[in-house]
Amino acid sequence: MSRERLTLFDTTLRDGAQTMGVDFSVEDKRQIALALDTLGLDYIEGGWPGANPTDTAFFAERPPLTRARFTAFGMTKRSGRSAANDPVLAAVLNAAADAICLVGKAHGYQVDVALEIPRSENIDNIARSIEAVKQKGREPLFDAEHFFDGYKADADYALACIRAAHEAGATWIVLCDTNGGVMPEEAERIVAAVKDRLPQAKLGMHAHDDTGQAVAVSLAAVRAGARQIQGTLNGLGERCGNANLCTLIPNLMLKQPYASQFEIGVSESQLGRITHVSRLLDEILNRAPARHAPYVGPSAFAHKGGLHSSAVLKDPATYEHVKPESVGNARVIPVSDQSGRSNVQARLGEAGIPLDSRDDRVGRLLETIKSREYQGYAYDGAEASFELLARRALGQVPTYFEVESYKVSVERSGGETVSEGVVKLTVAGDRLTNVGRGNGPVNALDAALRADLGKYSALLADLRLVDYKVRILTTGTEAVTRVMVESADGQGRRWSTVGVSENIVDASFEALTDSIVYKLYRDGAGV
Repeated sequence: MSRERLTLFDTTLRDGAQTMGVDFSVEDKRQIALALDTLGLDYIEGGWPGANPTDTAFFAERPPLTRARFTAFGMTKRSGRSAANDPVLAAVLNAAADAICLVGKAHGYQVDVALEIPRSENIDNIARSIEAVKQKGREPLFDAEHFFDGYKADADYALACIRAAHEAGATWIVLCDTNGGVMPEEAERIVAAVKDRLPQAKLGMHAHDDTGQAVAVSLAAVRAGARQIQGTLNGLGERCGNANLCTLIPNLMLKQPYASQFEIGVSESQLGRITHVSRLLDEILNRAPARHAPYVGPSAFAHKGGLHSSAVLKDPATYEHVKPESVGNARVIPVSDQSGRSNVQARLGEAGIPLDSRDDRVGRLLETIKSREYQGYAYDGAEASFELLARRALGQVPTYFEVESYKVSVERSGGETVSEGVVKLTVAGDRLTNVGRGNGPVNALDAALRADLGKYSALLADLRLVDYKVRILTTGTEAVTRVMVESADGQGRRWSTVGVSENIVDASFEALTDSIVYKLYRDGAGV
């Protein structure tokens, strides 16, 4: 039996950016967008071009997506202006996007109070705006804001709003539970009624998690006829967050009746990356993963000692509803040395290091990773450091240089703060002393380290540091610090490295050194 296609629309970079404490940089957005693309999402909403400098800059140099449709967000035109003469709408229409999702009111009360315009004028604004998107050659989508409250208050008006968008050419009509208060049964009933009244319209669902049921509401909408689901990685979003795609995607692929009735753009192998992508987002946000998150949490398949551990070793299905490796996670049993083996082997494959699962080196590498993660290292967001760790264990990484010592000083004089770094090292038998200056200690050490690396200097000419994050893992006078560094080169490659120490400078230097070694290895430098 053929399965019906469901479309996944990610709004992490737009709606997820409304989360308190989340402030994406352009580089953050680029890295997340590429990770979402590899996961198999259909649409990736990048933000609202023209609304803020970050989103404007992000759309000015769109990420090189290979599959997903890059989508801009905006609102319908303002009253008193034509779609062609609304500068806010123009910034969205002119963005380098494949699709444009416009939000408009679908609740009469909101039109009366928030917009303070005649209700008929709101309907006209919706239609003219969608038409403008089509005229620009972009795919138009319509987010019907406050739809469920609007439908309950005045079903005819709410339907008139979405009918206007549909007839104007919107490919998707997305019903938004804007305040997150709708119940799953209620959502299913209303979506079914809308499908009955607008049978030709392709419906989507945008659920917020204010009652803790955004995933359930989204699945209820699917049962009623919605064929697009909007959500965010790790459930990011305003207030209590949005529907969590890290829960929704496995549910759709692994649970009945959805797995047999529907198909999505995520393959089984891509589903095996979802834990990695979830934790990558947490590393970018500089926060710890939610331990008890379904499917992807560090404790999602954890079995503490006693009867559970004994039973799960004999029959994992006793206490596991799916196989941990199906979502890229790992069973955690303190007494077992097998925990995470398949996950490590998958990561080795991604790095181009094929090893048979029975190879003793896989087990030894796993123990090394466990030990280092106990110390504070995290490799989900530092793929370059992970690859170097594995290749060093296999004896594949040459010793390009050896650092004898380094130091850094910070001086403030005349209202200006300047840092100076000194690095003593040996390259191909030559002892070198490098000095570098920068606007901070890490910048100064980076400059000093790369000031002269002998025969390798030419290979590092295009290397640049593009992002730097610090996370304090423990508190107190001996706090452990983790530093994540993202680097790039002139070939368009980007990679992340990690360093851990009680000293922030030591942690930074370790991450910087790994970055340089990774660049040299990838460029095929010889000793």
